[in-house]
Amino acid sequence: MTPHTISETPEANAPAPHRWTREDYYRLGDLGFFPPDARVELIDGEIIETMSPQKTPHTVTLHTTVQALRSAFGVSSYIREQSPMTLTDDSEPEPDILVVRDSIQDYKDRHPGPNDTLVLVEISDSTLAYDRTRKAALYAAAGVAEYWIVDVAGQQLEVRRSPQSDAYQETTIYNATQTVTPLAAPHTSIVVSDLFP
Repeated sequence: MTPHTISETPEANAPAPHRWTREDYYRLGDLGFFPPDARVELIDGEIIETMSPQKTPHTVTLHTTVQALRSAFGVSSYIREQSPMTLTDDSEPEPDILVVRDSIQDYKDRHPGPNDTLVLVEISDSTLAYDRTRKAALYAAAGVAEYWIVDVAGQQLEVRRSPQSDAYQETTIYNATQTVTPLAAPHTSIVVSDLFP
């Protein structure tokens, strides 16, 4: 018997992961697929458990940052905490803080999107590397104009602006003694130390 060779094309034959849509994600939630205490978000079609239980520094920093943003933006905007935003059909993250245009009444029937967003903030302790890489790429690709990373351990603020493709073209790091002016609130300034307890 003459031996024969098998032509292998691993790319064509490799199993592909299932990509979830927001509709799938909602259906799983309705069916009780996620445990009540699960902390998950939909990122690029993957359901990811990224948020570990919040330690005290994270929680308190979240609240002090909300207070600082509320003082800067006043009543002209709506601040959401750890709530979903819609980026694409396969991405619905839950950023720690989202400052959006208008009022709560404008979001009765939908989650805010990138065009509604004035500032998006992640409070970072154990997720700092993830927030700097995958989350930054996700938000830049969606066109979120201003993305802040509040570095709990480093006691500093990273401000990313000018999204292009899947990267921010400008990144500025502020220490606790400096002030930052949000793009959407040009007549205000926030002392970075006010973001921390």
